[in-house]
Amino acid sequence: MAEQAYSEPFGTLGIGERLRQAREAKGLSLDDVANQTRIPIRHLQHIEREEWDALPAITYCIGFVRSYANTIGLDGAEMGRELRDRLGGVRTRAPAPEYYQPADPSRVPPRSLAIVAAVIAAVLIIGYLIFRSSLDDADAPPAVTVAVPEAQAPSQPKQAAGPQPLQPQAVAGQPVTLVATEEVWLRIDEAGGGPAVFQGTLAPSQRFALPATAQRPVLRTGRPQVLHVVVGQNDLGPLEPVERTVSNVSLRPEDVVARQQQQQGASGAAPPAAPLPTPIPPQ
Repeated sequence: MAEQAYSEPFGTLGIGERLRQAREAKGLSLDDVANQTRIPIRHLQHIEREEWDALPAITYCIGFVRSYANTIGLDGAEMGRELRDRLGGVRTRAPAPEYYQPADPSRVPPRSLAIVAAVIAAVLIIGYLIFRSSLDDADAPPAVTVAVPEAQAPSQPKQAAGPQPLQPQAVAGQPVTLVATEEVWLRIDEAGGGPAVFQGTLAPSQRFALPATAQRPVLRTGRPQVLHVVVGQNDLGPLEPVERTVSNVSLRPEDVVARQQQQQGASGAAPPAAPLPTPIPPQ
């Protein structure tokens, strides 16, 4: 029976089954593949079971399958195209049924007890607000009024000088860090060829510091709007204001600053930058 199962043509198997068989033929575990691709094990399990609805957007499904296939010696580009044709349009998840268990009347507190608890909570809140108000009044410094002579009053208020924009030549050689505000897949290569500098998924709040050995790093991702670029100590905001696939984006510090300035000039104003999340160490 086992020989009959393996005699089935390899091309007729599903994508997940082909990946699983190729992985096992190389003697690799899911942990080994996860360490090489930086794809979470739960995503690899969904891929082998072809549970596409449990994965992120189609772009990430294709990227995960391509990376998985290349790692175990299969044609990642071909399998990525096959998955794109299979998934087609936007996937929808079936709503999970919700089940409700009727409450046990013996465990529900009496209504009078709930009313008493609410009254006590209201009294405590009012007392706390009165206490804070008395502290604020005691700590407030006395008001001081200074008369300005009419002759010395300025005719027109002077405008405060705003912060000077970064200049590309001034940031050359400074470190570049990518910070994810949401889960995002990305790949960083050397423009002249060679092994990938980084390929995988960053979790929300995760950072990736570009190594100092990178000479001409270029970036590819499908969600640049959730990927902040930090040059030195300066957060330049998201790489792009909207979601779209970008590739061959130079990550040299001077090129990143020049690119952000071009985007701001094209839009007429700098887009509001989302606040950086609390950093966590890369996984």
